[in-house]
Parts: sequence; structure tokens; C-alpha cells
Amino acid sequence: MDMTTSRVDSAFKDDVLRCFEREIYAIPARWLYDRQGSELFEQITDLAEYYPTRTETDLLKRYSAEVTEMTGSNRAVIEFGSGSSTKTPHLLRAADPAAYVPIDISGEFLAHSAAQLQQQFPDLAIYPLEADFMRRLNLPDEVKDMPKLGFFPGSTIGNMIARTSVDLLRFMRETLGLGSQLLIGFDRVKDTDTLVAAYDDSAGVTAEFSLNLLHRINRELDSDIAVDQFRHVAVWNDLFARIEIYLEAQSDVCFSIDNRSFNLAKGQQIHIENSHKYGLRDARLMLRAGGWSPVCEWSDERDYFSLVLAKADAFKHAP
Repeated sequence: MDMTTSRVDSAFKDDVLRCFEREIYAIPARWLYDRQGSELFEQITDLAEYYPTRTETDLLKRYSAEVTEMTGSNRAVIEFGSGSSTKTPHLLRAADPAAYVPIDISGEFLAHSAAQLQQQFPDLAIYPLEADFMRRLNLPDEVKDMPKLGFFPGSTIGNMIARTSVDLLRFMRETLGLGSQLLIGFDRVKDTDTLVAAYDDSAGVTAEFSLNLLHRINRELDSDIAVDQFRHVAVWNDLFARIEIYLEAQSDVCFSIDNRSFNLAKGQQIHIENSHKYGLRDARLMLRAGGWSPVCEWSDERDYFSLVLAKADAFKHAP
């Protein structure tokens, strides 16, 4: 186990113990994405109810050439939270990049995805980076002097509260550097039925994805949580413009983690994920707060989803 993996495992343990010891009953969504969780999420993206992936993929097919006209080719494409990189080929074909750096917290899944992508683009230099992208990163030496295009699809930014989202955008700016550009996806506000169905599908795949977090705690932290005593809950919070996902205890449960005992009462919920949705101007405001100047925006016919291209310009103190 390398040093990066050790740090990640330690951070996972700290976040889980904090949830129960301090009775805050919330675990960061990034821990949903171990190998099993990442594979389940890829299944979710194929579900009829889950519109974001299909909609964003169509936008990338339609507009990647236009994006490249604005950014120029021969850049290093840096993808934050790359996952399976299934949408990435549409951008890479148009962008003709000098290099590609996929960044993901799940090292095993990252290696598999990078190998598959290398088969599609045998002449492309690919430098996988296993890391938590929620902080400033040191990119591989091979790309440090290249002009860079950040890629952050999937409206993953919506998993974070506004303060954390802005911090992340600032870290991305620091990682990519002045003059770099960022192509980022934002899911739009829409009718409640469509939103809830996307996160609580009829086949139960999203529920399995959520419950896998408890299985992961059992696997990695020497725990004995009775997973079958919890259920997946997805609700729309209109005040915060977000889907909220919880794991709810269906009975009083007792369990141990790392030789420490905990209890949850029936009905107690563990908050494991948010998925914020954005109005027409919300995304642009967030980008500006994070140090990025919006350049162009593309949306589908229903305004379900948008891609925004932004640039890291020098800061102006006035006006």
C-alpha cells in the first residue's frame, strides 16, 4: 500500500468515526466511490431515470469541437474525478490534447479506466493520478509546463455545499494555473418528480450504491453494521435547491467500528450525499467566486443540463 492509499484510508476512518462519535450523522459523499461504488455508479448512469449522463454526453458530442475552437488544441486535459472516463473520449477526439491526466480517489478503478482509454487513444500520453482532488494537487512533471484544460463533468460540483464548491474551484485554479481553462458540467433545477426519480430509481440500483457505503465500512474498518436494517432515502430540499440522500435506520441498531460501540435509534438518518441543482445564473456566479471567468455556456433543448467553459484570468482589484 502506497502513501497516498494510506492517507485516504486514514481519512475515511476519521470521517466515519467523526460521524458517529460527534453524532453529526453525516459522511462525505466521496467515500461512496470505492471500486464497488464506482462500478454501481456506472450502472446508475445507464438507468432510464438518470438523465444527467445522457444529456451531458449529448452536449459533449455536439459541442466539443466548438470548445476546442475556443481553447485551442495540444493542451493537457486534466480530469477531476474521472471515474470510468466514459464521456471523456468525446472531448479528447475534438481537443487533440498533448496529454491526459485522469484524477480519481479510487486507485484500482482509475488504473482500469486509464488502461481502457489508452487502448482507444494509443498515441496519447496518459498519466493517471490517484488523489483526492478536494485540495491543491501536484500534477505530474510531464504536464506542468503545458497549457491546461480542466475537465469536471457530471455536475459533481453539486455534491458539495456552496462554500466547499467555491474552495474546490479555487484549488482547481491553483492546480491548473493562471491562463488555464475549465470545462465543467452543471445540472439545472427542474420538476421535482424528475429529480427524485433520478436518485431513487425503480430498479433499486441507487439504493444499492448508497448502502454500499455501509458495506465498505464493514469491509475496511472492522465493523459489523447490519446493512439490511437501513434503507436509502432521497428527497428534494427546495430551500437549498438540492437532492439530499440519507441512509435511514429501520430499527434500533447497535454496531462497532474499530472496537468502538455505537447505537442508532429507529428513524435516525445518516446524510451521505447532496446533489445541488443550479438556476440559469447560479453556476456563473459560483465560478466567479472561485476565480474563474465564464467564457461560454451550452445547454440542451430542455435546459436540463449545461456545460460552461471558464478561464483563470488574473485577478482584478477594481472596479
